[in-house]
Amino acid sequence: MKKEFHHIGIPSTLERSGETYMEGARLYVTDPMHSDQKIEWLRFEDGSPMPDLIQNEAHVAFLVDNVEEAMEGKPCLLDPFDSAPGVRVGFVIEDGQPVEFLSIATV
Repeated sequence: MKKEFHHIGIPSTLERSGETYMEGARLYVTDPMHSDQKIEWLRFEDGSPMPDLIQNEAHVAFLVDNVEEAMEGKPCLLDPFDSAPGVRVGFVIEDGQPVEFLSIATV
């Protein structure tokens, strides 16, 4: 199974241009593909249901073929879900830190 670096997600309280709002997560997020350093900025609203570890710690994200397979046998932080059409993500905990796996469907 492929596993390649995709981005780093960094929580922030600063509003940034190009943010997209994810209503269910009560989260504003930027597209890491618009950052030379592949940074995804995350700005959470009060009452966000996202785990505290994701809200307070940076995470590294890896592109994989299958999110569920990549997460097998690892402590689950956030069950796999579709964050956008064709984009599936899930989070695990590795050495106390959040790690994201994502797959992007090709058309």
